[in-house]
Amino acid sequence: MSTIYNCFPGGKHKVLTMSYDDGRNGDRKLIEIFNKYNIKGTFHLNSGLIEKYEPLISDAFGKRIPRKEIKELYKGHEVSCHTLTHPTIERCPMTNVINEVLEDRKELESLVGYTVRGLSYPNGSYTDEIKNMLHHVGIEYSRIVGNSENFAMPKDFYEWKATCHHNHDLLKYADEFISLNKTQYLYMFYVWGHSYEFDRDNNWNLMEEFCKKVGNREDTWYATNIEIVDYLNVCRNLKYSADGSFVYNPSIQTAWISVDKVIYQIKGGEQVNFK
Repeated sequence: MSTIYNCFPGGKHKVLTMSYDDGRNGDRKLIEIFNKYNIKGTFHLNSGLIEKYEPLISDAFGKRIPRKEIKELYKGHEVSCHTLTHPTIERCPMTNVINEVLEDRKELESLVGYTVRGLSYPNGSYTDEIKNMLHHVGIEYSRIVGNSENFAMPKDFYEWKATCHHNHDLLKYADEFISLNKTQYLYMFYVWGHSYEFDRDNNWNLMEEFCKKVGNREDTWYATNIEIVDYLNVCRNLKYSADGSFVYNPSIQTAWISVDKVIYQIKGGEQVNFK
């Protein structure tokens, strides 16, 4: 029997994804840095708060990105839900939570022109009941707060914990990630935070140094949160023969696998024989 492993696109075994909340002014500079190093991010927005409140001069968070600029600014990245008004949802009636997510989806989809299918829990707040509800309202993953301090793939996409916040030993984890070379594993480096924190902490140089270090690497796939979810679903949907001698890909999207250390590209609708 052959040894068959799922790979990331291009036959890679490492992926980097970034996740930032609230849609504040700092996203402009953050996206500029991401684009410079071909890194992709997911940006979780509260559509009900956009242009609703003008921040005070002393407000360290800064203004939210205006509606008319969202589609173009986040082009090439992912816009995702963060609920309509950012309540602590574990304290809310379930009907309110459902409306917070659905109305946020509707508004964001009207702005970006594609289905919005992700979420980060506002204030890190959630319950098992909320997790179990999300797929009914079209949400396919949600990020929690905290740091896993590892590069493991998530066991539960509705309780998706990042590797680290950007203020939590970011460059140390970057060096560890770069050094990973065991191709029998899949590794994911997931960074989260808020772009206003860079202005608050005066450490934009940290993100610049990080992206320069980990960006544009041939062994790494750079993806948004939903791209990772979608791709892993394609891999799970591959149909292998009983003896492992061929595989059929019923999906539209291409999948990549390793068979006895040989990389195969399995295009949508294609059957590939290994022997």
